[in-house]
Amino acid sequence: MAHTIALVDDDRNILTGISMALEREGFKVQTYIDGESALIGLTRNPPDLAILDIKMPRMDGEELLKKIKKKMSIPIIFLTSKDEEVDELLGLKLGADDFVKKSGGFSTKVLIERIRVQLRKKSNVADDTKNIISHGKLKLDPAQLECEWNGKPLPDKLTTTEFLIVKELAKRPGVIKERAHLMDIAYKENTEIEDRTIDSHVKRIRKKFKKVDEKFSAIETRYGSGYRWNVS
Repeated sequence: MAHTIALVDDDRNILTGISMALEREGFKVQTYIDGESALIGLTRNPPDLAILDIKMPRMDGEELLKKIKKKMSIPIIFLTSKDEEVDELLGLKLGADDFVKKSGGFSTKVLIERIRVQLRKKSNVADDTKNIISHGKLKLDPAQLECEWNGKPLPDKLTTTEFLIVKELAKRPGVIKERAHLMDIAYKENTEIEDRTIDSHVKRIRKKFKKVDEKFSAIETRYGSGYRWNVS
């Protein structure tokens, strides 16, 4: 079955060009020219992945992403027109799984490969349906990409990348996982990811857990090494 990709951008030329490229690759495409119409459309017909422009009228990409995350768990890729609009860390802090710059020789081939990577990651997590992970207060359900802490679901859902990091740490409590190993788990097919990207993900993961438990300290930083799931 063909995957459905939602594309949200106020530039009709971008919408047309990317849509044609995606359809040639066998994807179904939903297009929207602003955030408000996109939120309505995505709620009615959830896609497998969404590509959002940062700068848009009526609702920008940041606000749209926050609203999408409250309604569904899908990978999000940000598009940005200029280098100064948003850097990689900011994009990740906003909750995106990846981002691609439209300037500097924008390539639809690169975007399509990033899409395939995110869809594979989502599929790999979902395939692990029999292995619900439960350690102390933590419960992870890979089939639904759901995470609970002390019996309460996280109000801000983990992204696919964040889920993979928590899953990798929690499946072997007390074992230090180096940043390079976590990068391989979360970004197996992207060799350009830097250590600080994992740090940014971990920081965001902690914030999400602290919304249900302000004393959350299960993810321990081992300076110079990486991270581990604290068993104490």
